[in-house]
Amino acid sequence: MATLTEVLSDETKKGQVVKDCCELIEAEVKDKGGISGLAIKAGYSTVKGIKPGFIEKAVTDLLPDFAKALDPLCDDARAASKPITDYFSANAPKVADALLAITDAKADRAKSGVAKSAYEKLRGSAKKNVEAAAPRLGRMIEKHSS
Repeated sequence: MATLTEVLSDETKKGQVVKDCCELIEAEVKDKGGISGLAIKAGYSTVKGIKPGFIEKAVTDLLPDFAKALDPLCDDARAASKPITDYFSANAPKVADALLAITDAKADRAKSGVAKSAYEKLRGSAKKNVEAAAPRLGRMIEKHSS
């Protein structure tokens, strides 16, 4: 089974991975409810409105770092003879910490004040939201690394 980093080095697959990541993000945002869901949807809409293609560009830029951060967790899943989806579901806090370390660093370096502000407003609830996305992320990784 190919690592996520190996999958992303294949330019013929990278575009589909980016598309699937954007669809995952859209689905996760859409699934949010309540007051916090409204805040997430508003923040996401703000970030999307910065300029056309902003989300796709951000995903493309972050994907190599995300892959490096997630590859050890995928290796742990394989070593435990578990599907990545199951492992990510059971270890959602580790998945969230790995990804948020990357986005926190990126937000610190952001040139767009709007993007940085939107991220800072949503960061407090980010871990639980990324944890909730872990099973969907695991399925996507399994799809592309098998």
